[in-house]
This record gives sequence, C-alpha cells and structure tokens, in this order.
Amino acid sequence: MNQLSDRDQEFLKHKKKQLLYSKGENLFKQGAFATYVMYVQSGLVKVYLQTAPNKSINIRIAKPGDFLAFSSVFGADFYTYSTVAIKDAEICMIGKEGLRELLQSNNEFAMRITTNNFQCEAHLFNLISSISQKQMRGKLATALIYLSADEFLKEEIFSHLTRQDVAEFAAITTESAIRFLKEFEKESMVKLNGKEIEIIDYPRMEEIAQKG
Repeated sequence: MNQLSDRDQEFLKHKKKQLLYSKGENLFKQGAFATYVMYVQSGLVKVYLQTAPNKSINIRIAKPGDFLAFSSVFGADFYTYSTVAIKDAEICMIGKEGLRELLQSNNEFAMRITTNNFQCEAHLFNLISSISQKQMRGKLATALIYLSADEFLKEEIFSHLTRQDVAEFAAITTESAIRFLKEFEKESMVKLNGKEIEIIDYPRMEEIAQKG
C-alpha cells in the first residue's frame, strides 16, 4: 500500500492492526465470520478450499502486496476459503468499512485492486478448467508452471511446500503427484532435489499442460 498518499496512510492507520503469523498458522478458516480484509506485507500464504473433512484444493499462493478476503468489503459475511501461512508472514488487518471508504476516495487505489481481482479471477477460471477437463499429468503440469513463476521462485516456494501441497494444487492424490514427478524427471522435464522442483524443459511441460 505504498502508493497511498500520506493522508490515506494516516486514515488507514486508525482502521488497521498488524499481526505476525508463524509458518503453519491459520489466518482464517472457511465459513468463519469475515471481520477483516487482510493485506500480506511479507511472507507467503496458501489459499485453499476445504472440499471434504480430509480433502482440500489449493487455489493460489498470496504473496506480499496481495489482499485476502476482499469480497467481504462488498457484503460477503463469511470467509469463502481458508488460509495458512507457509512462511512466517506479517499481515495487516483492515476494517471493511475503512477500506470501502478508501476505495471510494482513491481512484488509483481502486483501479489497482480491480486489476488484482481480475488476475485472481483469470487464475480461478484456469484452475477450474484444469480440474474439470485435464488428465492427471496435465493437472500437475499446470500446477508446476503456476508455482514456478518468477515471483514464487525468488521466494524458494518449493522449500515451503510438501508434496501433498503440490498435489492439492493439481487436485490429485499425493501418491499420483509423486509418481508423475518421477516420470517427469525420467523424461528430463524436471529436476528433483529434496523438496525442490525445477522445470528444465518448459516447452514440453507447457505442451502437457495445454493438451491436458
């Protein structure tokens, strides 16, 4: 929120509070009452849907500069997904009314939020398409490409994820993810080193992701 004017910063100062979340700590749970919008100042946060008592689908990784639970500003009373810190995170909790006032008074800030929400929406459509139409190899390839974006690699994203996490980004079982990762390695598409996964043949990986 560095692009805000001193006046807007001062306004928000009285509408927010800072909290530190340790790795593995939940920020909020799906279905809980949505009291705040959250802004990631540092760290990484996994966003996921709980689809069954012991089953979930990972939606995205929230990085510094991202908002969480923004729909609550426009009337959503309950959190529609769950979040957990996968890296120690500094979170700014902002009152919904205060943020709504800021959006109405700062067009540049509102445009930035609209752009960010559009990007999240596009990612969700891609995720739905992947889950509903692709075979398991295609689902995993799509997830690996998403997680291998430069913005995540600089955070050493795979060091913060288990193989189960990776599997849940692809909506497949952990066993299947491990098996296909080994296949990708044998086919010289990825390099595996402990928890690290490095794509070394992007054209082939993208072909698998596109063909499903």
